[in-house]
Amino acid sequence: MRAEGLHVVFPADYFNARQPDEAFADQAEMFRALGWSVSTFTFDGDRRFRPALEEGASVLYRGWMLDSAAYLAFEADISAAGAQLHTSPAAYLSTHHLPNWFPLLRDLTPETVCFRELSGLEEQLTELGWEAFFVKDFVKSLKTGTGSVITRPEQIGELMGRMEQFRGQIEGGVCVRRFEALDATSETRYFVRDGQAFAAGGGVVPDIVQDVAARIPSPFYSVDVARRADGVWRVVEIGDGQVSDLVGWTAEEFGAVWKDRP
Repeated sequence: MRAEGLHVVFPADYFNARQPDEAFADQAEMFRALGWSVSTFTFDGDRRFRPALEEGASVLYRGWMLDSAAYLAFEADISAAGAQLHTSPAAYLSTHHLPNWFPLLRDLTPETVCFRELSGLEEQLTELGWEAFFVKDFVKSLKTGTGSVITRPEQIGELMGRMEQFRGQIEGGVCVRRFEALDATSETRYFVRDGQAFAAGGGVVPDIVQDVAARIPSPFYSVDVARRADGVWRVVEIGDGQVSDLVGWTAEEFGAVWKDRP
């Protein structure tokens, strides 16, 4: 018998593999309340689904970030169980990696140059000639220490060292974004599901987010926007929705994104 609708998979709790990691427990309860099937998966153990996936299930993942190799391995586990990922690896990386979404939104977000080859970065930043640089890998910035902003190209080596130290790896490569003064207190997260944008608490979705939703075809992703010093709204970040935190959302509000999805 083939399953209907989505089946949600969460990372398993370290001590009880049948329970979701405590960071996602409230979301698991929310999905169960919607009548959805929920399983856990032991990424760092026997790589089993508990309970087992039904044949033909379409799987929505909610959990920690996975790099491309880990996501492909997860897809293989789901396929071996007779199910399939709702968000394909290609769709996952289309929003998880900045170089993939930036070309679609270049007029809505700070100017960005991405490098896969990391040698000679100081010289290449000098050629850009920007007054300040916001530096991140393909996925995340550095939020510890002095952060991810540098004002001189010769600072890039030290920043890269801190990124490797605190993040453990540099995923994909390095993206250098032209610094724009943004009001951090205005930064807000939205989710887009199947082309429809949602605001926490059922609030109004701003035009810039509606614009993003019309341009990016991935089935589920997050959009972070913030107001620039001149009052213009800018896209700060796009992320795959499966691995995006509920920043500014409750689990119940997150449920509104899914309640009309069979």
